[in-house]
Amino acid sequence: MENLPNIQQNNVRSYLNREDIILETIAQIMKDFGLFGVEIQYSGSIDDAYEKLLVQLVSQIDELMHTNSDLLMSILYQVDISQRDIDRTQADFPQYNQVEVVAHQIIFRDLKKVLFRRYFSSK
Repeated sequence: MENLPNIQQNNVRSYLNREDIILETIAQIMKDFGLFGVEIQYSGSIDDAYEKLLVQLVSQIDELMHTNSDLLMSILYQVDISQRDIDRTQADFPQYNQVEVVAHQIIFRDLKKVLFRRYFSSK
């Protein structure tokens, strides 16, 4: 029996090592942003998936912070990210600026959704 995924802030990259998980996580992120008319594009390449996603999300989040913070808050609500989550991630990743922290948290939450969906669908 497969164990429940033990995903933590500091081991996200280790879970993004399988093409199927990467593609499902990207699809989930695209879906979450797409619900609000924000397009996330992905090249289809799975090499350095975390870094590529982070760059793409940082760009979108930075723009939303400056042009439509209400829309950004709606996206964060959809992804299920609280201010407490952001604060905790900031403490775990002091080298990240605020936009990078939010981008990382989105990847983390949507990856977690994918892994838990896979775990429970296999039961």
